[in-house]
Amino acid sequence: MRRKIRFAYHTLNRTQVFARLLLTLLLLPCTQAFAQGRIYHQKIDRSQDSYMLGLLKLGLSYSDRDYSFQEDSEVLSRTRLTEMVATGERTVMWTGGSRQMEAKLLPVRIPAYKGLMGHRVFLIRQGDQARFDRIETLDDLRYVKLGQGHTWADTAILKSAGLNVVTALKTPGLFYMLEGGRFDAFPRGVHEPWQEMRNYADLNLTVEKGLVLVYTMPYYLYFSPSEEALAKDVESGLEKAIADGSFDRYFFADPDVRNALERAQLKSRRVLNIDNPNLSSKTPIDRPELWLDINDL
Repeated sequence: MRRKIRFAYHTLNRTQVFARLLLTLLLLPCTQAFAQGRIYHQKIDRSQDSYMLGLLKLGLSYSDRDYSFQEDSEVLSRTRLTEMVATGERTVMWTGGSRQMEAKLLPVRIPAYKGLMGHRVFLIRQGDQARFDRIETLDDLRYVKLGQGHTWADTAILKSAGLNVVTALKTPGLFYMLEGGRFDAFPRGVHEPWQEMRNYADLNLTVEKGLVLVYTMPYYLYFSPSEEALAKDVESGLEKAIADGSFDRYFFADPDVRNALERAQLKSRRVLNIDNPNLSSKTPIDRPELWLDINDL
């Protein structure tokens, strides 16, 4: 009797194990597809983040695959975010192109802002315009302290040109440092400063009127190295968007871009050119359709 009970007990356990194993195998493809289809991205904290997420969705709108999106709950430093994308804890981030970033992460080498990020105008303190009116050359600019993010690709570019750069880990702190006199100017992509002035309306800041600092600077979507299929999906979609005109329509319809091009008046500014020594050899500088030509504006 004991043997029969013991045998029935073991049979029941094996049946349960088999049932659970079968259920796991049936659910596994769905679970993997869900995990692979979820895009975990950085927090949408600025209008630039909204633009980049919209561009990502534009690229994926040409894909047959279904994707869902999950936003981070907090704003992370660039260093931490880069590490999390590299390890696969986050799926994607966006920042300026550099050899260092392209070695760590998987870039989609389509300049999201058509190189507009490489046209930098300055946020300055109200009342300081006369000082900048006297700047005519790059040597003149070297006497001005410029604020930048500690890990930004732009920071290395400015330093390589011999410019005086003061850094901070997080972007919001730079606006307060500028007003507080820690540095004298905050170079921004031409589409950025007007919205930022609205965001920081309580600070005594304005946009400098006469200068534009120019260098080649793509701004890329970067994916975790484990997300090669997703990156290819996005790249393929954006190439199709370029070919059918959707990319340019999205770019020029962006309120910040449209407002910036109207207000910056780039053609009337004194141009100071510097090199970008951090450009990857794979930067698509030979594809004019990817870059903004201010002479065509």
